[in-house]
Amino acid sequence: MASIIKLVAPAKLTLGLRVVGVRPDGLHLIEAEMVTLDLFDSLEIDVGGAGLTVYGGEADIPTGPTNLVNRAMALAGRSGAITLTKRIPSQAGLGGGSSDAGAILRWAGFDPRKQNDLDRAAGLGADIAFCLAGGRANIAGIGERVTPLEFLPLDFTLVTPPIACSTPLVYQAWDELGGPSNPDGGNDLEAAAILVAPELQEWRNQLAEATGEQPVLAGSGSTWFVRGHFPGPGRVTTKTTPAGWSPTD
Repeated sequence: MASIIKLVAPAKLTLGLRVVGVRPDGLHLIEAEMVTLDLFDSLEIDVGGAGLTVYGGEADIPTGPTNLVNRAMALAGRSGAITLTKRIPSQAGLGGGSSDAGAILRWAGFDPRKQNDLDRAAGLGADIAFCLAGGRANIAGIGERVTPLEFLPLDFTLVTPPIACSTPLVYQAWDELGGPSNPDGGNDLEAAAILVAPELQEWRNQLAEATGEQPVLAGSGSTWFVRGHFPGPGRVTTKTTPAGWSPTD
C-alpha cells in the first residue's frame, strides 16, 4: 500500500515591512518581521502517485507545473500525488502558495538552518524561505535571510476583501510612487497597494471603525489586520504559532 504523508502549511503574517532598496535585477530588498498563524492549508502526498488536486480556494488556481507546490516538488527531486486543501485566501498577502511550497520543502529535507537551503527556497518565491522556517523571524534581502526570533503568543483579527492584489503590480506601483515609506510604521507597501486597488481603503476603514485599532496591510495585500481578538462578520480571529506547529499541538 502506498504511503500517505500529511502536512500542515500555516499562513504567514508580515507584522512590519520596510523596502530598503532595489537590486540591479529589479528585485526589491526588504526588512520585515513575519510570524506564522493557526490559519493553515493541508496537504496529503501519496508517494506512489502523481498529479496535484486542489480543494477550496479560487477556482482558477493552476494545478500544472507553475503551481508552487509542483515547483517545490521538482526542486526537491520528489514525486507523488498531492491533494491540497486550501483555507488560506489566495493573493491576500498571507503566503498561501508560499506556505504550501515551504511545507513540501520541509518534508523533502530542506533545513532552514542552512543558508543554501534558504537561498534555494527563496529562488522559488520571496516568502518561501520564511515559510520553510516558520515561527517568528526577521527577514532581509529578497526574503532569503531569515533570523529566528523568540516565539511570542499574539492574537490577530484579519479581514480579507474579495480583491486579488498582484505582488509584482504593487511593487511596480511602489517604484512609480518614488519609493514611499509609511509614516505610521507598519508596511511601506500600503500606499502602493491602495494605488493598485483603491477599494482597499474602504475595507481598512471598516476594520478600524469596528475595532478602534489602526489596521496594517499584510504584505502586498489584500488582507488588513489588527492586533487583538475582535470577532465579527467577515473577520477571522487567529493567533501566532511556533515553528513546527501542527493543529494537534
